[in-house]
This record gives sequence, structure tokens and C-alpha cells, in this order.
Amino acid sequence: MSGHSKWHTIAKKKGAADSVRSSQFAKLAKLITVAARDGGGDPSFNFQLRVAIDQAKAVNLPKDNIDRAIKRGTGAEGAGAIEEIIYEGFGPGGTALIIKSLTDNRNRSICEIRTAVNKHEGIMGNLGSVMWMFEKKGVLTIADASIIDDHDTFELAVIDAGAEDIKEEDGVMQVICPPDQLKKVLDAIEGLKLKVDGAEIEFRAKELMTINDPETQKAFDKLMDILDELEDVDVVYTNVK
Repeated sequence: MSGHSKWHTIAKKKGAADSVRSSQFAKLAKLITVAARDGGGDPSFNFQLRVAIDQAKAVNLPKDNIDRAIKRGTGAEGAGAIEEIIYEGFGPGGTALIIKSLTDNRNRSICEIRTAVNKHEGIMGNLGSVMWMFEKKGVLTIADASIIDDHDTFELAVIDAGAEDIKEEDGVMQVICPPDQLKKVLDAIEGLKLKVDGAEIEFRAKELMTINDPETQKAFDKLMDILDELEDVDVVYTNVK
């Protein structure tokens, strides 16, 4: 989907080669750890943990890894604390970047991210330098929209639950809602016996831009690939179509 949202990352994880699978698994484990740390280790009462576990299962993260990540988050298994850090910057062609990092080493995280951005025609920004171009939204993703048999019933259910917009692109369905309505919309979709592949609070660009120069597009795509390969980078949000 446009904007290199969470689904962009999930989709790449699903198709990841064995050589990078361990790195992708590590990212998902960190996501589970942070969710467990913030809301407890029971997914029945911790919505974000439930979502993180579902995402991990969707890409076949082993159950033992999931259990260890939960224990790490609840303090049952000793490990360094994981921080969530938001970085802002500019990519090739003046594109806006919001980079979310999950890391147990703040210095390593910023060093690796800054090096990647600077080497690929970008520059790190100050706090607030691009955040004003984005807004927080709840985003629910169904990877295969063909599982929706009755689109009218689906749309009515999610709108009644608080959805603001419904988008379908390349067979992927996304439902956009206010952040505080995310769980309610998720419950409505699951009430229709449909599986949601992703449910996240995302930074979505208020206005999207198009890169017209092929060389700039090539540099931008390369930067996205490099950032995605960094273990400390959870997801990158941009304003690029």
C-alpha cells in the first residue's frame, strides 16, 4: 500500500528469504516484548499483544520465540530493556520519513539509521521536522480481499464500528479509522468471521507525493530496502505514493 505502512513491512516479511528471516523474526519478537511490557503478558486482556502475536504467527514465528518474547516483556526472562524511538528525516527528492525503532541499544540504533539515510541521499531531521505532515490512524489490513464475500455487509459493519475510509489496492484491503476505534473495528471484522492480517496505529501522510525522476525513485527504493534490513528498524512511514 502507499506510504510504506506497516503492511509494507509485513508483506516483505512474508516473502523474506531464509537469509534475512532471522532478522525479521527478531523484529517481531521485539514488537511482542514491547507489547507485553506495556500491557501485560495475557493477549486476552492486552490488545496490542494479541495483534503482535497474530502478526508473528502469520509469518510462522515459532511458538517458543513468541513465549520467550512475552517473558522478556513481563520481566520473567532477564534481558536488556527495549525502547521505542521515533526518528524523523528526509529521503531522496525531499521525501518525508518517520522511522520507528525498537532497540535495546539507542546508540547503535541512531548510528545505523543515520548512516543508511546519509548514504542514500537523505538527511536526518529534528523532532517535528516532518511529523506535521502525518497523522495517527488505526489501520487494519486484510491481505487477501477475496475472502470478503459480501462487500456491502463488510463496509456497513466497519463504518458502524467507526471506520473513516476503506481502500483496496492490489488485492489488499485496508480499513482506516481513528486510533481509539481500532479495537472496535477489529472486533466488527472478526465478527464477520474474517481474519485480519495487521492491526496497527500508523503514521499516515496527510498528502502523498509522486517521485517522477527514475534515479530518485531508485535511490528511494534502495533506502527503503536498507532500512527494512536493519534489525532495530520496526517500520518506516513515508509520504510517497
